[in-house]
Amino acid sequence: MEGSRYLDRLNYRGPREVSAHTLRELHTAHMLAVPFENLDIHLGRPIVLDEEKLLRKIVEQRRGGFCYELNGAFCVLLREMGFEVSMLSAGVACADGGFDPPFDHMALLVELRERWLVDVGFGDSFREPLLLDQRGEQDQNGDVYRLIEDAKHLILNRRVDGEWKPQYRFTLEAYQLDDFSEMCRYHQTSPQSPFTQRRTCSRATPGGRITVTGMRLIITDRGKREERELNSEEEWLAALREHFGIELKAAS
Repeated sequence: MEGSRYLDRLNYRGPREVSAHTLRELHTAHMLAVPFENLDIHLGRPIVLDEEKLLRKIVEQRRGGFCYELNGAFCVLLREMGFEVSMLSAGVACADGGFDPPFDHMALLVELRERWLVDVGFGDSFREPLLLDQRGEQDQNGDVYRLIEDAKHLILNRRVDGEWKPQYRFTLEAYQLDDFSEMCRYHQTSPQSPFTQRRTCSRATPGGRITVTGMRLIITDRGKREERELNSEEEWLAALREHFGIELKAAS
């Protein structure tokens, strides 16, 4: 892969040396440019965890993806730029207070002078990496996160309406892309998977977020929320084109 093409995909013109500043800039650029989306699942297109296929989809086809795709591809870019990166297995928090099984989610660990939790594949989450070994609050323009220890796991929490809500738990054991293949297949095929239940495409904006979920378009910007129904497949396709640069064909 030519890293410059990936950086163009991110509209990235920042520094390229291996540093915490570069990592923060790349992470933010990725969140703003590449959407979290599950459209291929609903198009019946298998998602295969192969580096070349992931890069082709995100860089050349200018698409997004879900965690395995987004963090898998970002891992390739960071390693090519000289960062030391590991893939981490995580389980997403459930409504009943438990957590989904390992490999339900992929996050990344980047080791510099300090260790950083990196994740461009969880949708509406932290825009800059989090210090992995810091246990206090980490504030990102009013969005507050913290990492807490729980036996062999670390748990990522986000403060929502004054209460701490777990997002996922993970260990620091390093894995390879193939290790996530079974759960990747599950999320594409199981009726219990959230990714098979509704089409979603979402990305961060400087002031908020743009999301198409089901047949609704939701735009948040600096605390204001606008929501409207998309009344046809043509409107849905037009929203993808306008807000995400994704060109899909209408079903015949």
